[in-house]
Amino acid sequence: MKKTIKFLLIAIALILLAGSIFGWGFWGHQRINRMAVFSMPPEIFAFYKYHIDYITTHAVDPDKRRYAVEGEAACHYIDIDRYGAHPFDSIPERWKDAVAKYTEDTLMAHGIVPWHIEKMMFRLTNAMREKNLSKILKYTADIGHYIGDAHVPLHCTSNYNGQLTGQHGIHGFWESRIPESFGEEFDYFVGRCSYIKSPLKEAWKIIKASYAAHDSVLLFERKLNASFPADRKYAYELKGNMTVKVYSIEYTKAYDKMLDGMVERRMRTAILSVASFWYTAWVNAGQPDLSSLVGLNLSEAELDAMKKEAASWEYKKLPVKGHED
Repeated sequence: MKKTIKFLLIAIALILLAGSIFGWGFWGHQRINRMAVFSMPPEIFAFYKYHIDYITTHAVDPDKRRYAVEGEAACHYIDIDRYGAHPFDSIPERWKDAVAKYTEDTLMAHGIVPWHIEKMMFRLTNAMREKNLSKILKYTADIGHYIGDAHVPLHCTSNYNGQLTGQHGIHGFWESRIPESFGEEFDYFVGRCSYIKSPLKEAWKIIKASYAAHDSVLLFERKLNASFPADRKYAYELKGNMTVKVYSIEYTKAYDKMLDGMVERRMRTAILSVASFWYTAWVNAGQPDLSSLVGLNLSEAELDAMKKEAASWEYKKLPVKGHED
């Protein structure tokens, strides 16, 4: 009984956290991965379309294991402002060069998402080359998550949840509340993906664009909060069997309007970027014929192993420093 209660409490906590500090929340990550499938070229569209449910469902696995796997948390963000007034002139793009300059401990403490995207590209490319279905699906879903995270402005700053400016909760407000409230109205058809010459440089390009937007994310909310009636800022909604306090639809709509569609734009960019990384991995793997994997599903043993791994995440609670609040 005690274990059951503990499991339920952890599950509830994860649900609440997913909507508050994790990149895009569960809804957003799953929508990004799902819509990225429709940007794939004809040569591999059939493969991705057949496995779209797995790719969608498992888009949130990295968040589920964030507090259970050592080093996982740092893979979701980078506090680029920790590296000085002109951080992109200070921090080397290549991992080895950055380690030599700052040490690995420092990099891990401030987040490593651009380098982790590069690592995931190696893994996905190798899985494609081997035509290993379980690995292709796993790394396809995972890299989509990390690329999605890199597109979130507050994943690039030490003030990730407005905790330094009296705006606690803005993280989930921008990346979860807005898309979950208005995301069904967004335009997700972004065109055909393209080949990426340098995945690492592209990852840094994403980070630069996200960081350039983080000031606006914070500034506009401060301005809105100063002028909006305090008694209409929040509301209570039923989430499953729980009543939770959320930003009101009125306040959310006003913020989205001030941002001039920034959330939708970053989400569209993330979709095209995710598809382009998937496609690039396939090209770099030698363009293997994946048609034999269409109609092929994971074995019972593989599914059972995945379930056991996922269950193990629920019972672990590692201490996390950085983007944990």
